[in-house]
Amino acid sequence: MSATSSIRNISDTALWVAIYRAQESERPDAIFNDPFARKLAGERGEKIAQEMASSKQSDWPFVARTWSFDKIINDCIKEGADTVINLAAGLDARPFRMELPSSLRWVEVDLPDMIDYKEEILHDEIPRCRLERVKLDLRDKAGRQELFGRIGRESKRVLILTEGLIPYLSREQVTELGNDLHAQESFSDWATDLSSPALIKMLQKNLAVLDKANAPLIFGPEEGPDFFVPLGWRPVELFNMLKVAGKLGRLSFMFRIFSLLPDSKGKKPKAIWGGVVRLTRI
Repeated sequence: MSATSSIRNISDTALWVAIYRAQESERPDAIFNDPFARKLAGERGEKIAQEMASSKQSDWPFVARTWSFDKIINDCIKEGADTVINLAAGLDARPFRMELPSSLRWVEVDLPDMIDYKEEILHDEIPRCRLERVKLDLRDKAGRQELFGRIGRESKRVLILTEGLIPYLSREQVTELGNDLHAQESFSDWATDLSSPALIKMLQKNLAVLDKANAPLIFGPEEGPDFFVPLGWRPVELFNMLKVAGKLGRLSFMFRIFSLLPDSKGKKPKAIWGGVVRLTRI
């Protein structure tokens, strides 16, 4: 990225990632279709993506991540989930782009400015399920716990999404969040992206601009997915982004070679591993 990046804060990363979803959706062989992504990204999202030295070559982790979350969502709905809570929802448009039951309750939680922007862009669009938006800073522990308690009481089986959130939190913050989620008996599944310490270190070097925007990448537990077990969450499904992207045909020749190497499943701190984890309540 250039020295004078357009990324000002953590919310701007949502504009950047939306461009990757737009680029995938516009391919003739697209593996998902997000017709709202480019409009949501806007001119600033385009500018941020252009500032990336290799934006065209860097989209595969985000494409693989989107596909993996989509799969977990579909699987959990088939298994009986009646509510989805998307924490730090950003510019996600799944309530509008996915085939969802009209009875499904989908709750988006994010900062007020992000929700206001999103509502302005999508005000004429009709969601395919029961969509609610909650303006909340997730660092507000009391507000977070009140929200979780209310939704927990009103739901039978809840899926939590933290796509693009956990890596920006400290170990203590992730622990508190995991405990707050587990306190609700109806919260049965949790999907999150996760990185190894080695990958976080590499990304910190390659994306130093995030530090300047006060949005540093922090969390990459040495325990891998097992970090969540003491918090009451058992990993039941792991998606290695490199291998997923390889299966989807989104890797260059060099990365395809790397994708053939044995999978550490995020349990080797020195391995450069990034993936999506489905956790189930213990």
